[in-house]
Amino acid sequence: MTVDQASSPAVGRPRPTAKTGRTRSTARTGPSMTTRKHRAFYMFASPWVIGFSLLTIAPMAYALWLSFTTYDGISPHWHYVGLGNYRELMGDSVTWDALGRAGLFALTSVPLSIIAGLALAVLVNRPLKARGLFRTLLYLPAVVPPVGAGIAFKNLFDQNSGAANGALTFFGFDAIGWLADPYARYVLVMTVLWAAGNIMIISLAGLQDVPRELHEAARIDGASAWRTFRSITVPLLSPVLLFQTVTGVIASVQTIMPMLLAPTAGTGGLTSIPQSNYTYMIHVFAEYFALGRYGYASALLWVLFLLILIATGLIFKFTSGVVFYNVDPEAQK
Repeated sequence: MTVDQASSPAVGRPRPTAKTGRTRSTARTGPSMTTRKHRAFYMFASPWVIGFSLLTIAPMAYALWLSFTTYDGISPHWHYVGLGNYRELMGDSVTWDALGRAGLFALTSVPLSIIAGLALAVLVNRPLKARGLFRTLLYLPAVVPPVGAGIAFKNLFDQNSGAANGALTFFGFDAIGWLADPYARYVLVMTVLWAAGNIMIISLAGLQDVPRELHEAARIDGASAWRTFRSITVPLLSPVLLFQTVTGVIASVQTIMPMLLAPTAGTGGLTSIPQSNYTYMIHVFAEYFALGRYGYASALLWVLFLLILIATGLIFKFTSGVVFYNVDPEAQK
């Protein structure tokens, strides 16, 4: 070996870089960054996907299969009836009356709860002392379990020992049967308004996102507080109000716990539910657990699911011209 060969780098060895002294290598030893990001995404999303598939997709598919049968939940003898349950549903006046009561409850409770939540949000958004305490106290009813709320309102409006009738008799008025027709529907709406803290929190977040410069400009132009609220605040809150409307309609037509607990606690039986509170979900509950008609009740639920889809689509269609989305034009390019 010559001196030149000994002092030169070995053939086939990677050369160290000038700055770090590390050797260069063109071969990839692991997955690319894109592949690792995809794996991380699927790993974090997999619990939700698995849960949604097992707890939502699978029960809905099972209920769809049941809706074509006469299965009662106990007997192994059942029959496939095809669309028989759906044909019976179309001619069932009790079903449509219950659906009408559920729609009336939604038309009453959803606007009132949104207005109440927005009013509370405007109130607690002002620079007041102990504002955080007031926000907490107003939100607390929203975290009370529905079972506890139903029992509390049953005890509050009980005809014999309730605090509401106690206050009426104290001032010389007669006691009222709050949990019977026609007052039961008003008690039901009050249970929804009592838990308006959830809507308040969402509306408060939307109010704090409204630019203060717009309010200051309106004040300089001489606009009143009501005109500023109507022309600036409400349009900018329209996406939030749309979200609350859609979720409120879906939740209201599926409400069942207050109807079951408030009138029946201590008496038992579905027969004690006032006629005004016999809504669609109560009818489904009766068909499932009182009559054991799993197939027919499953058909009722699937019809409700389709009606909710239609109602949601109509809400989006008729509000498309009044909902203002504050999107940066540069972000749309």
